[in-house]
Amino acid sequence: MILEVAVLQIQKGQSEKFEKAFGLAQQIIQARPGYIRHELQRCLEVENKYMLLVWWQTLADHEQGFRQSAAYQDWKRQLHHFYNPFPTVEHFEWVAGCVND
Repeated sequence: MILEVAVLQIQKGQSEKFEKAFGLAQQIIQARPGYIRHELQRCLEVENKYMLLVWWQTLADHEQGFRQSAAYQDWKRQLHHFYNPFPTVEHFEWVAGCVND
């Protein structure tokens, strides 16, 4: 299992619209093979800043299975115009710690 982490800086005054759009767009990733779960969290200290966490079975499920799909083009159309700057996406694997399931 891998964790995709994207820090999203949303254009000023667009957070409410972004959250509404994300509420619809999240169905796109939920339907992808290898998807496990996701969370969108809003930063308390920095206005218009969010963290998107998506758990995938494998890196290939995200990089090839999602990002190279027609579904990703729909995701981009619905969400990418909100970002400024465009987010960096990184992938992490579990090493140690508490697991609360």
